[in-house]
Amino acid sequence: MDARLTTERFPRSSRYNPDWLIAGCSGGSNPLWLAEWLASGLNLRRGMRVLDLGCGRALSSIFLRREFEVEVWAVDLWFSASENLRRIRDAGVDDGVFPIHADARSLPFANDFFDAAISIASFPYYGTDEHYLNSLARLVRPGGQIAIAGEGLMQEIEGPVPEALADWWEPSLFCLHSAAWWQRHWQNTGIVDVKVAESMADGWQFWLKWQKVVAPENAVEIRAIEKDAGRHMGYVRVIAERRSDARLEDELRSIATEYKARPVTR
Repeated sequence: MDARLTTERFPRSSRYNPDWLIAGCSGGSNPLWLAEWLASGLNLRRGMRVLDLGCGRALSSIFLRREFEVEVWAVDLWFSASENLRRIRDAGVDDGVFPIHADARSLPFANDFFDAAISIASFPYYGTDEHYLNSLARLVRPGGQIAIAGEGLMQEIEGPVPEALADWWEPSLFCLHSAAWWQRHWQNTGIVDVKVAESMADGWQFWLKWQKVVAPENAVEIRAIEKDAGRHMGYVRVIAERRSDARLEDELRSIATEYKARPVTR
């Protein structure tokens, strides 16, 4: 048996073909491990409508459909929806996974449409904006779930980047935050009640295991994660429920104007 990506920690994910997983890799994390970890804290029921935001090559969407029989809208900006549809069909789940090409900041869905919105290893790239939770929460029914999982910090970095990470670190990585940071970021809005905000026990070791399988030549990142040994880098997840009394601002797509010509100078 090919045991490259098997682990007792994630029994559902371990049933999937590692070659299929590697071929569908779209980031620095195993999307099935993170989806399984996140789903363990969610209340997913058959037939629920789930938004999988920043889904990459839709592996997490396929996993959620197969494992929990939910309907999934697989949304990504960088990866082809047509290619994802082929992958979804080959997995036999085209009756319940619907690929969409869209920007996370301009989603084409009705208010209150989804029972849950999740994001696997992509939310820091667009979700740190203080206004973003409002626009996302509008798409989720009151009482619905909003949840993220992915790379993050075990503690916020104040001051210089730690020496263990310095060779690998680049400015864009400052979008990564700790579970406590995300909890404050969301809870302060009054839009959601945060139910879970935590890091994965020994998450850095799963980070390493994935990198050594899919990108063994990525020596700089592998060395940085090994040297850091979980002090700063790992995986975080945050799970919240949209409050029924949340006051959400209407989405502003355009401002109606009526131009009237006037003299430019006195």
